[in-house]
Amino acid sequence: MMLKRLLLGLCLGVLAVPAGAETAVERHGALRVEGNRIVDVHGDPVVLRGMSLFWSQWGGEFYNPGAIRWLRDDWNVNVVRAAIAVHHGGYMEHPARETRKAEAAIDAAVALGLYVIVDWHAHQPEPEAASRFFAHIARKYGHLPNVIYETWNEPLREHDWSKVIKPYHLAVIPKIRAIDPDNLIVAGTQTWSQDVDKAAADPLPFSNLAYTLHFYAGSHRQDLRDKASAALAKGAALFVTEWGSTNADGDGPVDVDETGRWWAFLETNRLSYLNWSVSTKKESSAALRPGAGPRGHWHADQISASGRLVRTQLRALNPPVAPSGRRGESRR
Repeated sequence: MMLKRLLLGLCLGVLAVPAGAETAVERHGALRVEGNRIVDVHGDPVVLRGMSLFWSQWGGEFYNPGAIRWLRDDWNVNVVRAAIAVHHGGYMEHPARETRKAEAAIDAAVALGLYVIVDWHAHQPEPEAASRFFAHIARKYGHLPNVIYETWNEPLREHDWSKVIKPYHLAVIPKIRAIDPDNLIVAGTQTWSQDVDKAAADPLPFSNLAYTLHFYAGSHRQDLRDKASAALAKGAALFVTEWGSTNADGDGPVDVDETGRWWAFLETNRLSYLNWSVSTKKESSAALRPGAGPRGHWHADQISASGRLVRTQLRALNPPVAPSGRRGESRR
């Protein structure tokens, strides 16, 4: 842990962090799981709040330092997620290209003092390819406390936890742990990462591990919060690596009321959460409107209704890093 803190200090660039500011990673250091909570280097529960980038093969233009810096300095994120696509023209077809996108996002996050979730963004299991990818990431970045591994984004309903998903994680996670023994790992769960209660009832035998919980406020309500509560009661740590204010298909109306109920649940239970997504796709879950540039500096009329809702929450709850005079836009 001491080595990771030392190396982090060497990696943070002078231009990335304003003088006198404290970044999220400087504040919290290496994360670990204690009971059903994620805690920081001081042993205090930590809540990370941030944004997920879009599928890397379709939204790779946002995997750059300008966009990620703007998310930190103007949206107050303390974590970003690199959603590295596996199929549909992703890693399985173009491994070098998609790995470079992951590295670009990680490098930017490290320079900015942010946590970064490296997400194997797939619905189908690919344990051998995932093992190669995560071994590479662990060798290159596992010495840094910024990195969080998400080993399988959203297993489907037909992927049984005990028969398919757990064996997958048992194959992939040891490849990471052989290189990086202690950075946080988040393991995907059944039914698009909703059945966290099943994972908690048949847990993985690893330390510093949390289970993925995903929700979309327009589709998922109290019954899913009950599943999450059951998992927490069994001692499982949860991490909401992806959530939306809309329907589960990424479109439909922004459900402000149900989003508020979810936020209250997350804050009460000290769960970290990242919104889907930094994208200009013509769907209501996209945080940006078509035409917004890929390198940040987004004006109010370039941010969607969902993006405005999320940005307001992030700016209200996350401490800023950049002094107010260095932020590219006045706080509204």
